[in-house]
Amino acid sequence: MKIAVTGGKGGTGKSTVATSLAVEFAKKNKTMLIDADVECPNDHLLLSIRKKKYANVYQPIPDWDFEKCTKCGKCASICKQNAIVFVKDKFPAFVKDVCIGCKACMMVCPTNAISMTKKQIGTIYTGKNYNIDLVTGELKLGELASGEVVSEVRRYSDKINKKLKSDIMIIDSAAGIGCPVIASLVGTDYIIAVTEPTPSALHDLKRVLYLANHFKIKSGIVINKFDLAKNFYSKIESFAKNNKIPIIGKIPYKKDFVDSTIKMKPVVEINPKYKETFQKIIKEIKKNVKNNY
Repeated sequence: MKIAVTGGKGGTGKSTVATSLAVEFAKKNKTMLIDADVECPNDHLLLSIRKKKYANVYQPIPDWDFEKCTKCGKCASICKQNAIVFVKDKFPAFVKDVCIGCKACMMVCPTNAISMTKKQIGTIYTGKNYNIDLVTGELKLGELASGEVVSEVRRYSDKINKKLKSDIMIIDSAAGIGCPVIASLVGTDYIIAVTEPTPSALHDLKRVLYLANHFKIKSGIVINKFDLAKNFYSKIESFAKNNKIPIIGKIPYKKDFVDSTIKMKPVVEINPKYKETFQKIIKEIKKNVKNNY
């Protein structure tokens, strides 16, 4: 079973929920955790995992043969990223850091003067602790193609899992609803949307659940720090009830979660009372997905 942990807004506690669920799942099931927040991966820190490099992630970029180039400028005019600069009667200049590898310039070139080479845009890492197999990705500093790196993280995790044969794969997504998040959600069996009782969190929760509905993936809501603003908590309950989305868990605001981050240990190890909280969430997931484990 593939479970995506998302929520739209940053800072709601997605990684805390993902790592804690992975620890609890791993007690009975072979579990893989996939950190798909490639711009700011932190699951390895929360689980005290020493990462090992597994593979590089590359992106195609154009390479010009100036003996064939006629200086027509068509490659620059088709480039939506403005990665190709053209001045009349001059060879095009290429800014590779801006290129997203769409290959449009190669397709439009009338003299086949453009071929493809590649540049590194990220790295895939693996590691293990608490009986959890971690696969994580990291976008290279200055690069823009986080969605492509997330897709490669997903691809490599599936490849690695052919050998590991994990029962549970938990995907910890980035914030937002853009390409990196979409790449995290597609192909999953269940989406856990983590939110908090604030207007911005509810706004982004609605956006990410719109995605879940678009992809026809079952979903449930976990309300983190639910006791911080009980009046606004009721608004989240009303939204969930009106849209027939189950609230599968409520997590209080406690110093234990700060200690968990500082000590780089799962909160269920810092304070065993949270084991019951996350076991209840697991029970709700299994009930909603209707799988037997």
